[in-house]
Amino acid sequence: MRSEDPTVYSTESGRMCPKCGRALDHCVCKKQVTSSRRDGTTQGGSVPKGDGIPRGDGIPPKDGVVRIFRDSKSRKGKTVTLVTGIPLKDEALKALASEFKRQLGSGGAVKDGVIEIQGDHREVLLEELKKRGYKVKLAGG
Repeated sequence: MRSEDPTVYSTESGRMCPKCGRALDHCVCKKQVTSSRRDGTTQGGSVPKGDGIPRGDGIPPKDGVVRIFRDSKSRKGKTVTLVTGIPLKDEALKALASEFKRQLGSGGAVKDGVIEIQGDHREVLLEELKKRGYKVKLAGG
């Protein structure tokens, strides 16, 4: 890495602003005027919702796609199905996970906005989420 390349992530403070070099929580760039027009007037700017910064409202930033993964890492070889990207608050997400678990006859949990269902149920969850109107992708292996 070259010395003039800005740091974009730090394990201590998270994502870094490439302009001012501060943590995004303490960035001074986003508070300043972000663009100017040709006529000399300025336009205020703000950080977009999909910037990867966790919000305090319980809804993580989304790109509009629900992704379904199969995973067995750190689970002693047991397979789980992970559903990410559902734009619901924590309480509604837990209710949806409970409904999926009941429908599939399987255990599971909601952790950090991700629904975990025990076993490989990707195809069933794909169809169920499509019925509910979500844009869904199978991701991973």
